[in-house]
Amino acid sequence: MRASGTFTVNSFVPSELKPEPEVVTALPVGVATIVKTFEGEVAGRSTTLFTAAFDQASGVGTYVAMESFEGALAGHEGTFNFVHSASTSGSDRAHEFFSIAPGSGTAALAGIGGGGGLAVDEDGTHRIWFDFELGGQ
Repeated sequence: MRASGTFTVNSFVPSELKPEPEVVTALPVGVATIVKTFEGEVAGRSTTLFTAAFDQASGVGTYVAMESFEGALAGHEGTFNFVHSASTSGSDRAHEFFSIAPGSGTAALAGIGGGGGLAVDEDGTHRIWFDFELGGQ
């Protein structure tokens, strides 16, 4: 099944968390928490643990995010986790990865599996879709 929707970032809060011992590279590494709301066939909210190696000036970097979603996919209500990552050279998205965490679904989303994707339209609209199955682990 496919469920798609749009989302809004409600908060992006950087953290002071740093690995010990820290290894300094050409890109600074940061950690943040994010809260999002979703509308459409994907309806609900998520909280996210977000890490990135990113240079603000050039726009070059890579992120990895683990999201905990609460809401509905195509009318199926529950919770689950999903992970996504991508890289950018400043004006693109490359090396994208998106996967639903096996065994993370609850209620009507128990046994959820699959993947999906994210895109940002030219007008700034953030889109998400899930290609998912229910019932298997």
